[in-house]
Amino acid sequence: MTEREILLKKISTYQFAVFDLQLFLDTHPNDKKTLEKMYEYKNAVKPLIKEYEEKYGPLTKSMTSSNNWSWIMGPWPWENEEDNDVCL
Repeated sequence: MTEREILLKKISTYQFAVFDLQLFLDTHPNDKKTLEKMYEYKNAVKPLIKEYEEKYGPLTKSMTSSNNWSWIMGPWPWENEEDNDVCL
């Protein structure tokens, strides 16, 4: 696995856990331990997303006040050199 894939796997793992805990909290809204754990995971994923986006570009399209189309500036996923060896 490349560093990029490892980082993306960590991000997706935390995001899945947050989503799963949110679903649990829908039926257990007074569970403080679960709520704390959800916030812990939300805070843990933020620096990982920041690191990923600094190294590889945005994970989602977003608009900023300075440049509304900054997400479209390359490289596109198929233009990354490290991905050229991957067969789909």
